[in-house]
Amino acid sequence: MSSTSSTPDAPASKKAAADKASSHTLLEGRLGYHLEPALLVRALTHRSYAYENGGLPTNERLEFLGDSVLGLVVTDTLYRTHPDLPEGQLAKLRAAVVNSRALAGVSRGLDLGAFIRLGRGEEGTGGRDKASILADTLEAVIGAVYLDQGLDAASALVHRLFDPLIEESSNLGAGLDWKTSLQELTAAEGLGVPEYAVSESGPDHEKTFTAAARVGGVEYGTGTGRSKKEAEQQAAEAAWRSIREASTSQPAG
Repeated sequence: MSSTSSTPDAPASKKAAADKASSHTLLEGRLGYHLEPALLVRALTHRSYAYENGGLPTNERLEFLGDSVLGLVVTDTLYRTHPDLPEGQLAKLRAAVVNSRALAGVSRGLDLGAFIRLGRGEEGTGGRDKASILADTLEAVIGAVYLDQGLDAASALVHRLFDPLIEESSNLGAGLDWKTSLQELTAAEGLGVPEYAVSESGPDHEKTFTAAARVGGVEYGTGTGRSKKEAEQQAAEAAWRSIREASTSQPAG
């Protein structure tokens, strides 16, 4: 009796395993590396999922490791590409690249949130798009690549994902603090001080904020986020790019 009662579950179990393997293959394609399956699963396991499923291993140790690998590669790159910058400026550039908001942006580019194993509570509060969860998971994945493939592979992955940010941070003055960078740019262009109009929608446990960045009464960019701060930063980035593009495209003289 027990064998026949469990039989209907077998196809579903096989399908779930196949779906998981397929999704991992998709992620590995985006990363450019094939990882040991159990290691990749651990890198994608948030503590909320682990606690709800009997205390499985979480990705926190891998996150700790990946944070160090990421910091080393970015620091080494900045040191070599800016031989004349003092320590304080190098630290600011590194902080502009290695922060939760920047890491979350890179994670969204990989659609990493779709692969994270989350508990029901985090799932219900929009955890797949929370900057902190996305940033921590990306660091865990970097840690997994380091363990499985070595430092050269992990370094190559960091360069592929973060070199655009490293290059951009050098041109932003305040780094990737977009609100400060926008204020510096508008001051240099004589446009005035940026202002932000923020609205919110959705239930209290899953609010979405929308911000519009205006300078001199003109709207230059909008952004959305899970917090007011995130929405304003995205709006500031959009406005910065719009104003910078208009400024650089004007003919000289």
